[in-house]
Amino acid sequence: MIIGLAQYFSACFLLKKEYLFDWHLFVLSSATILIAAAGYIINDYYDIKIDLVNKPERVVIGKKIPRRVALFLHTLFSIGGVVTALFLGWKIGLIIFSMSFLLWWYSNSLKRQPFIGNFVVALLIGLSIELVNVLYSAENYLVTVYSLFAFFMTLLREIVKDLEDLKGDSSFGCKTLPIVWGMRKTKLFIYGLMIIFGILVITLNEVFVGLPASYFVFFLFLPMGALFIFLIRADTVNDFKQLSRLCKMILLLGIISMIFVNQ
Repeated sequence: MIIGLAQYFSACFLLKKEYLFDWHLFVLSSATILIAAAGYIINDYYDIKIDLVNKPERVVIGKKIPRRVALFLHTLFSIGGVVTALFLGWKIGLIIFSMSFLLWWYSNSLKRQPFIGNFVVALLIGLSIELVNVLYSAENYLVTVYSLFAFFMTLLREIVKDLEDLKGDSSFGCKTLPIVWGMRKTKLFIYGLMIIFGILVITLNEVFVGLPASYFVFFLFLPMGALFIFLIRADTVNDFKQLSRLCKMILLLGIISMIFVNQ
């Protein structure tokens, strides 16, 4: 839902409001949501044992949905997403296919490696917004800035989720950053990413966009400051669960802020 919302807001508020009823945008959003759903399914399929340790109350596959049905749905949604994207041309079809493959690869092995899995998921979320530029052959820097924002916020959230899932991941041989580096170094790494993100956004805004500083204070730096403070204090599973939710809220707040950019 957040991916679809981000694509529609990017097209309508950063490019042209007339795109709200454009069937091309609907097809793009549908294709992206289908492969995202397929990615969630295959991720849950591979993580059944880990999730039984980390979040047993949220396990669906193997309890409410048989594993073979989950595999069928993953295949159906993946093929459906790629075929749908082909209506927009071979270029977007190829991108959607590549994204679908990376989601499977992530679930199969990349997520158990330090950082690379986090990076891939963040890249795919950022790319889902940048696809709006590809669809309309636009070179809108605001869309690129927001795709960068989505990339960094997703990257932060994925690393925070690894901190939350430390117990289950370590029990099944995963090599995520918190397991390899420990909690303290992983936190320092997150702080570093937040600083790099802030500097990059300010630089891109000064060079290409030119939005007022007050815009970033309200929609970015205040929420990021809260995230920074809460991360310092976090040391339990519940703390990191709340941080993960905060990252998602900041991402959603950023998407909503598109409404005010061109006012």
